[in-house]
Amino acid sequence: MMKIGVIAANGKVGRLIVKEAMERGMDVTAIVRSANKTEAKKVIQKDIMDLTREDLEGFDVVVDAFGVWDDEKMNLHSVTLNHLADILSGTKPRLLVVGGAGSLYTDQTHTMTISETPDFPKAYLPVANGMGKALEELRKRNDVKWTYISPAAEFDPEGKKTGSYVLAGEEFTVNEKGESYISYADYALALVDEAEKGNHIRERISVRK
Repeated sequence: MMKIGVIAANGKVGRLIVKEAMERGMDVTAIVRSANKTEAKKVIQKDIMDLTREDLEGFDVVVDAFGVWDDEKMNLHSVTLNHLADILSGTKPRLLVVGGAGSLYTDQTHTMTISETPDFPKAYLPVANGMGKALEELRKRNDVKWTYISPAAEFDPEGKKTGSYVLAGEEFTVNEKGESYISYADYALALVDEAEKGNHIRERISVRK
């Protein structure tokens, strides 16, 4: 049975990842800062920065669903991800990161991200830059079995679980209607699929409908 720990499990994405993993019969631990609000029966109640190598060493997969929207705290994306990479360095667990869409590239030249385009919404620039910086730092780590999973541009917390998705790479892609969309529920499905398969070690992938 796969053992999976979900950091920031109380968040909207985290809760759905816990639910999806439990529905597949996985051994799930919610790693939360406050009281557990998920379906998980096993809980580690600690701030992300207080987690130790010993806390995480028993897992097959550790999911980092941490996110912050306060413009003054965007550095926490890098700080927390570096901490997790440090304590997972050279250990068995794979690290799956719930990422952002802003760092996806506009084309195969990989010279420009969508957050660098003129039409990118300015309100989302701080979080795109914060998450993008964390990804760039993660790319330098060869001592951690990480996978960074970017959602589509429209990442819908209220969207239904359809049970299907398209797995894409580093470039921003759209469907036949020209839409870049994924619900949180279908994203959780894709992430847990990746947890099971482990096909993209030290790669960034993306998910859309």
